[in-house]
Amino acid sequence: MSGSGSTIRSYKGIPYAAPPVGPLRWKEPQPVAAWKGIRVATRYSPVCPQMQIMGDMPQSEDCLTLNVWTPAERTGKLPVMVWIHGGGFTIGASAQSVYDGELLASRGAVIVTINYRLGALGFMAHPELSAESARGVSGNYGLLDMVAALKWVQRNAAAFGGDPSNITIFGESAGGTAVCLLMVMPDAKGLFQKVIAESAAWMFSPLSHLKETWYDRTPAEKYGASFSPDIASLRGKKLEELLKITGGMDASGSKSRKGEVFMPVVDGAVLPDEPGRLFASGRFHPVALIAGTNADEGTLMGGPPVKSMEQLRKWAGESFPGSVDRLLSTYGAASDSEAHPVAAKAYGDSLFLQGTRSVLRAAAKANPNVYQYYFTRETELGRRIKWGVFHASEIPYVFGTLPDSAYGSSRSMFGDFSVAADTYGDLDARLSEAMSAAWVRFAATGNPNGPGLPSWPAFRPGAEAFLELGDRIVPGTDLRKKELDFQEAYFAALSRASSK
Repeated sequence: MSGSGSTIRSYKGIPYAAPPVGPLRWKEPQPVAAWKGIRVATRYSPVCPQMQIMGDMPQSEDCLTLNVWTPAERTGKLPVMVWIHGGGFTIGASAQSVYDGELLASRGAVIVTINYRLGALGFMAHPELSAESARGVSGNYGLLDMVAALKWVQRNAAAFGGDPSNITIFGESAGGTAVCLLMVMPDAKGLFQKVIAESAAWMFSPLSHLKETWYDRTPAEKYGASFSPDIASLRGKKLEELLKITGGMDASGSKSRKGEVFMPVVDGAVLPDEPGRLFASGRFHPVALIAGTNADEGTLMGGPPVKSMEQLRKWAGESFPGSVDRLLSTYGAASDSEAHPVAAKAYGDSLFLQGTRSVLRAAAKANPNVYQYYFTRETELGRRIKWGVFHASEIPYVFGTLPDSAYGSSRSMFGDFSVAADTYGDLDARLSEAMSAAWVRFAATGNPNGPGLPSWPAFRPGAEAFLELGDRIVPGTDLRKKELDFQEAYFAALSRASSK
C-alpha cells in the first residue's frame, strides 16, 4: 500500500468492508474484496450519505473506509487509537480536517479514523430486514460497521507498527456514545483494551426497542416499515430518493416523531438491553476508561428555547414532567435572566453528564484505571456565539489541530461565523499539548499520568475525582453532584415506570 508523508506516514481511504450497495444495503458489513498490486491510499474516500452540511465533500454509499497515521521511524509496537466521529449518528466523517491524526501519531501512536453508515442507511430497522438476518434483528448496521473496522485494525495493526493487543477506541458525542455502546456489545469483546468517551450522549436515557413500545415510542421495526412495508422497494431506490423519503437531521438537531430517530436500537442481540441496565448490572467489557464532558454541553444548537421563567417552567414540564419544582429548586432558577442558563445546564446534564457519571461509576467497580475530565476552556468563538464551553470544543485540543473545529465545515447550519477567526494563544497551545499527551499516555499504559503530565486522580467508588482541563488544570471531586443526583433519580423513576 502506498501512502504519503515523511516523518508521519498517512494512508487514507482504505476499505475495511465491502461497499454496502445493492443487495448489501442494510446488511451486516461483508468482507472487502482483495485488490491486486499496490493500492494508492493518499486521498480520503467519499463520506457516508447524510444531509448537506459537510461542505463540498463527495458522498457515496461506498464509504466503509478508514485512515491511518503512523510514525515513519519507530521501535517496538505502538499503541493504536481508533477514532469514531460524532454527529448524532446522522452526520460527520473521518475526513473532517479537525480529526487529522498527524500530531497524535507524532506522540508515539498509530491513529485510525473510520467512517460508518449513518442515518437510515446505518440504523433503519424493518420487519423484513429482521427476517433476513440470522439473528432475527435489524437496525444497528452502523455499530456493526464499527466492529468490522476494529476487526480490520486488529488484523492489520502490526503492518503499520501498531500493537494489535493494545487498542484504544475514542470518540466524541455520538462517537463517545458509540465507544460506550461497544463496551456493552458482545460482538466487540476482545477488540479493544481501553476507551476514551468524550461527551457521550443518551447512555442512561431512553432508547427505542426493536419490537416493543418503550417510553411511548414506536417500535423501531414499525417505524422503519412506515416508510415502506416492502424492503425490496427501498433497496431499489436511488440514494437521493431514499434520503428524501427517510429525511435527516434538521437544524434543531433531530427528525423525530415521539423520539423515533435513526439511531442505535435495543434489539436483544447487537445491543442486548438498555445500555444503562447493562452497565448497572456489570454486563460490559471491564476495560480502562477516560470519560468526560464540557462545561456548556447544553448550549448545543443554541440550547433550549427558553428566555423567561415562564418559558423555563413550560420547558421543564415537557422535559421533566412531574419534577418541575424540584428541578427549579435544584438548579436555583429565580429570575428571567437565569432561565436560559439553567435550562441549558439541565439539558446538558441530562443528555451528557448524568449518563457519563453513571458509566464511570459502573466502570470503576470493575477496573481501577478509570478517570473523569471536565473541559472548561472558553474560546473567543464560544463567547461570540454565546455557547460558552460548547459541545465538541475540546476536539482540536485533543488532536492538536487548533485553530480548527468540528463545526468548521458546517457554517450554514450553525450560523454565520468564521471558525478560522477564533482566537487561540499560548494557554490553548499548552492545554492542547497536555491533553493530547495524556490521551496517548493512557492509550499506551491505561493511565494518563506520566512524566511532565498533570496529576490526574482516578475516579473511584466513594471518591469521584475528576480533572478540570481549562484555564487551569486542577483536580476536583464530586462534579455537579447535587444536579446529577436529581437527574439520576428522575431517569431511574422513568425507567421503572416504562418497564412495567
